[in-house]
Amino acid sequence: MSRVHIITDSTAHFPDPSLPERLGVTILPQTLQFAKQTYREGVDISSEEFFRRLPHYSTPPTLHAPAADTFRDLYANTLRQNRQILSIHISSKMSETVAHARQAADEFLGGNKIVVIDSLTTSIGLGWLVEAAAEAAANGAALDEIVRIVRGMITHMYAVFFVDQLDYLERNGRLSKSQAVLGTMLGIKPFLTIEDGEIIPMEKVRTRDKAIDKLLEFVSEFSLIDRVALMQSGQQPTEDTRMLLERLEQAFPGQYFPVLNYGPGLACQIGPNSLGIFIYEGSGKES
Repeated sequence: MSRVHIITDSTAHFPDPSLPERLGVTILPQTLQFAKQTYREGVDISSEEFFRRLPHYSTPPTLHAPAADTFRDLYANTLRQNRQILSIHISSKMSETVAHARQAADEFLGGNKIVVIDSLTTSIGLGWLVEAAAEAAANGAALDEIVRIVRGMITHMYAVFFVDQLDYLERNGRLSKSQAVLGTMLGIKPFLTIEDGEIIPMEKVRTRDKAIDKLLEFVSEFSLIDRVALMQSGQQPTEDTRMLLERLEQAFPGQYFPVLNYGPGLACQIGPNSLGIFIYEGSGKES
């Protein structure tokens, strides 16, 4: 058993769904709220069921962080096993998860060691960080060394998206109501990025072709890509995804571009029917 136990939340996305169990990672579920109904992500509702329900609700669902009490109980149980804890979570600009984790961790004093890290990202970006931490822990790395690895990776994480529905951005305070209404009328599709842990609009495009161009330009800015993933909400590749893949494969022969489905956690931020790219630009030593 590793000396360091890795904890994350259900917004983390893993290309290999078996990774958390294989490497002993604990995943705390976020709460998804549809109107007055609440569900624990990945426990009471699957990603597929979440997206099936979306069209039947007039207001976007909301994401709620695990309570501080939930973190406290988990930390206490883990510490009883004489293990140290690294708790890595969705950006504090997108959720109160980190705040609740730190509130709970502050209650454990003395020789117990808990480190809470704000990933400044979510979805597959968070998953990559958790995977690196869990693999290092499994290989016997000390807590301080794992923290160094994760914090070093955070500064090399990048993500961009274009979105199809503006009401989610309005609900989360990223667009005003008038901007959302006007943008919908004009068919404007915001191009977003994650900067310092916050999802912010970069610019606006009028057509999906222009949005694909922007995604391709984004990838072209990197001279060294250690990891990359295309993120869409549906199970099957969309026409946009196929178009982007074709252009990426022409521009970057030999580079593998996996297409993954983003989950409810990211959908509550940007909505469904969005297309995005996550990139980890490292030293070439990470895998």
